[in-house]
Amino acid sequence: MTPHGPWTIKQSNDVYVDPFIQVRVDQVIRPDGNDGQHVVVAMKPGVCVLAIDEASNVYLTSEFHYGVGRYSLEAVSGGMEPGEDPELTARRELQEEIGLIAERWEPLGSVDPFTTIVVSPTQLYLVGGLSSVPRDPEGTELIDTVVMPLDDAIEKIDCGEITHAPTCVLLLQAKIRQLKAI
Repeated sequence: MTPHGPWTIKQSNDVYVDPFIQVRVDQVIRPDGNDGQHVVVAMKPGVCVLAIDEASNVYLTSEFHYGVGRYSLEAVSGGMEPGEDPELTARRELQEEIGLIAERWEPLGSVDPFTTIVVSPTQLYLVGGLSSVPRDPEGTELIDTVVMPLDDAIEKIDCGEITHAPTCVLLLQAKIRQLKAI
């Protein structure tokens, strides 16, 4: 028996594991004292990087994402390899996906895009001082780069065109920094 907040875990069993996710079923005592079951899906930790230039243009990706079954407009994102430093992952993904390197890196902490049954910590970075380099996408990545003013990207959050949670947080953090500089 292991305490887990107001829950108690009686037993845990992995029902599926691959390099990207782990699905675990916990037999629990719920906060109301009754027996129950809870499923946890742990995803590979990731990064999300928002590149912004001196003119306040943001560099986003447009890519078909299999899971949601549609194209998604979002900041550069990717999964960390086991033991890999998050900033190293972020630098690699920025070059691979949109062909940029950055001089200035501001780590902005971590977000949990899901909190009920999915564990998917995502490290956030805001970067500037951009230079172009050759892209090197993975075989599954057919990515278009979309450049737009920060304010236009904020509008796309408001009208539901940008729904990727870490990207929304990064865009809002970039806007807050812009307003504080005024």
